[in-house]
Amino acid sequence: MKFIGITGGVGAGKSEILHYLETKDGVKVMLADEIAHELMLPGTECYQKLKDMFSDEDIWNEDGSFDRKKLATVIFSDEKKRDALNGIVHPAVKKYIRTVADTERENGVLKILVLEAALLIEEHYDEICDELWYIYTREDIRKERLMRSRGYSPEKVQQIFDSQLQEAVYRKYCKVVIDNNGTVEDAIRQIDLAITNMENE
Repeated sequence: MKFIGITGGVGAGKSEILHYLETKDGVKVMLADEIAHELMLPGTECYQKLKDMFSDEDIWNEDGSFDRKKLATVIFSDEKKRDALNGIVHPAVKKYIRTVADTERENGVLKILVLEAALLIEEHYDEICDELWYIYTREDIRKERLMRSRGYSPEKVQQIFDSQLQEAVYRKYCKVVIDNNGTVEDAIRQIDLAITNMENE
């Protein structure tokens, strides 16, 4: 089994690529965001730590769960709070992912396990993935996409871009770069080639 980590800036179009990978035989896709969301639900260890930390913030739904939009606003505007949240959630997510990867290797059924994570490099997933892939899309395309699909203001988009890694860092750590500035078909061709190359190594 090969374990691939996929990353890229917000709005890079990773979802379409992951959707394609999910359709392939012997491939399982994990999303770090979804895992984090599960681990932050009421009743979990992460949730209790975060409830203590953010008790004075207006980020709670009536059922006690987090309002994810309000939480995002708080952590994107306050680096200390973002770091504090990451310090609780990311180690728990990484532990969960490592367990899944170990289990899948032992089972010996999967050909490829894929993990998508925004902070793949910052959280040192290169230590547990076989290789990292970078989905590259120009900033102007990503900006237009985020403003259209999520209704973000130009300032909000720039704030998010500023909190993410520079392109050169992605390229330094990632073995494969998928150019996603063209059509979905173009990106898929690159993915198929990358998988073939990986399997032939």
